[in-house]
Formats: sequence, structure tokens, C-alpha cells
Amino acid sequence: MAQHITMKVLLLSYGFDGTDVGEVFVAYKWAKALAPHVDLTLLSFERSGRPTVAEQIPEAEAVTWPEPAFLHRFERFNATLKPAYPLLFRFVHKWLQKQLLQGRRFDLAHQIMPLAARYPCPFHNQKIPYIIGPIGGALQTPPGFTSEVGKTSWYTRLRNIDGLRFRYDPWLRKSYSEAEIVLGVAPYVQERLANVPLKRFEPLLELGVDGIPSEHTKGSADGLRLLHVGRGVRTKGLRDVIRAMALISDLPDVTLTSAGAGEEIEFARKEAEKLGVLDRVTFMGKVPRAEIDHLYRTSDVFVFPSFREPTGGVLYEAMQWGLPVITVDYGGPAFVTDDTCALRLPVSTPEALARDVARSIRTLYANRRRREEMGEAAQKKVLAEGLWEKKAALMLDLYESVLEGGRPAVCLTARGGKRE
Repeated sequence: MAQHITMKVLLLSYGFDGTDVGEVFVAYKWAKALAPHVDLTLLSFERSGRPTVAEQIPEAEAVTWPEPAFLHRFERFNATLKPAYPLLFRFVHKWLQKQLLQGRRFDLAHQIMPLAARYPCPFHNQKIPYIIGPIGGALQTPPGFTSEVGKTSWYTRLRNIDGLRFRYDPWLRKSYSEAEIVLGVAPYVQERLANVPLKRFEPLLELGVDGIPSEHTKGSADGLRLLHVGRGVRTKGLRDVIRAMALISDLPDVTLTSAGAGEEIEFARKEAEKLGVLDRVTFMGKVPRAEIDHLYRTSDVFVFPSFREPTGGVLYEAMQWGLPVITVDYGGPAFVTDDTCALRLPVSTPEALARDVARSIRTLYANRRRREEMGEAAQKKVLAEGLWEKKAALMLDLYESVLEGGRPAVCLTARGGKRE
């Protein structure tokens, strides 16, 4: 990794918190990975009762403001919509103006979070080159699945107006069109931003890993143990796996374990009972992290046909453990995986997806050597692309390309590989 110590970088996120989950945890990992290599200043909200950003990331300067406490009572709403973001925008904008008036210099600014592609950037019009992303979200439900997805909360449905905002919201459009680079979690994001004249777009998964487990998955001697991990919502594809199980009833030693909680779990349980496969499916509900790792370690195949998955971080988890993957060729999974480690299926209708999942299970059931080769390829892919130190090196190359006015030596391709 090249030396970047003198580069002065502003890094903005809604929060940085290594004790939490979700976006603030991912932002924390990015900050920890970048801080040893640049002069880093972090800008974010800070939540009371948690370790401070300065305590968690002492390698960087932390400039924080208290997150409005009343929002903590509406955690799902707060995490999804981030209603206090305009307040953070104002704080950052005013702070930065004051710093610049006092003669302070920054080489680059980077709005790394929020993840959703709907928040304007306070670095716009501040005479500092800036980057936005990786951003994601706004992935559409395939038409064939809309009748089964059902209704969602009103604030979740607000994602439907994001496309209109990128057409007509001048504030948002200018934020993105004047960014030196807009990073997207997968290539589909560029399509969603087609109405904004971007200077440059690069696909880059926002997630990373610290390493691969020392104890790898070995696979069972008999049968096939399938694993699905994900929130209990229809889009995660659990119901499609249940239906696939009914299509392989001639393979009674194929079993499925589901780890995750939510209203969809009960629908999936009823589907399994109706189709006569309940005796081969274990619903574990929400389980602790250590138990999830145990499931990865003791399973044979990770089956995750999530048909509206913007990123696919759970696929990275499974690939860490050397699990071959059955997923879809759409959205985040199409970018996170490749043909060496995954069987990637088209997304058209629930009936077709269930048949394709069943066919893929048969393929891997019959070929243990292929499972092993796919598992090895999965770990190699994670090691090549997913380690935080390598993601930081790539981000630093992007930073330098902005300052030098050129392109980085290494960028991610649309399929998650590398081009020189």
C-alpha cells in the first residue's frame, strides 16, 4: 500500500459505532481501515450512552453532534429514513465553512454513509473535491414477484419516490453531478442514477471482512445441509427455497436450516407444512452471532435467492466459510459473486425461481467435488477483494486519482473482479 499520510480527508457518516450493527458499524470499519493511512477527520452524529467516536477511533479527529434522543424510540423508522439527516447536513455545512474561513485545508471530502441514494451532500459547493458512496438501495422488485411481496411500512415505500427526486430535485442532483466520483454498491446503482449526469461512477461493495475463519467448512459425509440466513421478509427468498425443497422430495437427505426472524418466517413455515417438507426444515428464528458462525461451519451450501438484495453482505459471510452459493443474478448478489463460487439464477417468477433453485440443489447434491471447488473459489474471492486492508487500499487509490485528475491503477469491474 502506498503512503498517503499527508492526505487530509473528511469522512462523513450518520454515525461511526463499532458496538452497533448496520451502517454505523460499516462506517466504523471504513474509518478504522483508512485512519492509519491519511490525516482523517470524522464528521457524524453521536448517540448518548455509547462509547464516543473519539474513544473508538483515536487515530482520527472526531467532530460530532448529539443525535436527537427522541428518535431512539422509533429505531426502525430512524434507521430506514434518518429524519435527522437535514440537521446533520446543516451542522457539517456550517462547521466546514467556519474551518475554511479560518484557513484550514482539506484535500478531499467523502460522504461514505448514509447508504441509501437519497441524501444530498453538504460538501457540495465548498470548493473541496468530494466523493459520495458506496450508495445503494432503490432496487426494484421484479414484476413477477410484486403480488407476493405485499404491503410494507409507509416510510419504506418512500423509496419509490427516489427516482423522481433524481429527475427533479435540484439540490440532490447537484450534489451527485458535482461529485468527483459516485460509488455504488453494485452496477445497478448507475442505472438508477441514469437521469443524473455523473462525472464518474465506480461499483464498490460497502462491506468488508477481517479475514477468513481458520476452521473451514468441510461438508457432510452424507446428504446435503442447506442454510438460509436473513431477515424474515419475503424478498429474502426463503419461501422460494421451501418450494424448491418440495420439488426434490426424492432426495430425503437434503435438509434446510433457516436463521432469521420476521413475519415471513411464519408464512414460510405454513408453506413447508402445506408442501409436506416441514420435517426437513428447521426454523431457528433469531440466533446470536456465535450460533450463526456455527451454522456456516456445519453447512454444505448457502442458498439465498433474495430477489431484491441491494448489496448481499450475508453472501460474503457464507463465502468466508467456504460455502458454495445458490443465489440470483440480480442486484447485489450478481456483483458480490461470480460463476466460480455461485450458481446464479434468473429472476422472473416465483414458480421459475423455485424450479431453478431445485435444479441447482440437485446439481450440487450430485457433485461433492464441485461443491469443494466452489467453496475454495469463494474464499479466494473474499481474500482477493473483501479484506478491509485491500478495500482501504482501493479507496486510497480512488482518493489519489481524484487529486491527480486521473483514474486509479485498479478499479472494480461490474462483476466484482479487477481490471488493470
